[in-house]
Amino acid sequence: MDFLRLNPAGTVPVLVNDSTILANAIAIAEYLDETVSEPGLIGEQPSERAEVRRLVGWFMDKCEREVTSLLITEKLMKRFLRMGEPDSSAIRSAHHNLKIHLDYVNFLSERRNYLAGSHFSLADAAAAAHFSIADYFGDILWDRHPAAKEWYMRVKSRRSMRLLLADRIPGLMPPKYYEKPDF
Repeated sequence: MDFLRLNPAGTVPVLVNDSTILANAIAIAEYLDETVSEPGLIGEQPSERAEVRRLVGWFMDKCEREVTSLLITEKLMKRFLRMGEPDSSAIRSAHHNLKIHLDYVNFLSERRNYLAGSHFSLADAAAAAHFSIADYFGDILWDRHPAAKEWYMRVKSRRSMRLLLADRIPGLMPPKYYEKPDF
């Protein structure tokens, strides 16, 4: 009940900072960008900020719906909550969509150092969050997307990402290369 006082929607993440209470990952990221981050995670110029926001929306909405939620439901939730057998057509659909998202990241990575431009941004964090889930399940064929793989290795080399890559789901181990920045 105390958590619902912080966020009546009952969703995570929630940031409590002194008297400020924020819910929603994007709202929290923008708050941190404006109050803490140096360099910023959303960009300096309006065009940079718009590109970061566009890509964050792509990954937090489109990739979540087309790939991540399908994989989590079919490969994790059904297993641990005993909700029946995984739906192979849903997994095939997620794999098909994952290839499209990886093709897009490969395209962007051939033209930019990071997804939205020359610096690490919230767009990279959003994309890496989704790809790390698919990667944990062993569902990404990185050799088919060399520029995306180079981008992901740069992102995995960041201290904040290495901490996340060390997490494990009990009873479900990732591929051996999963937490290695250079794989």
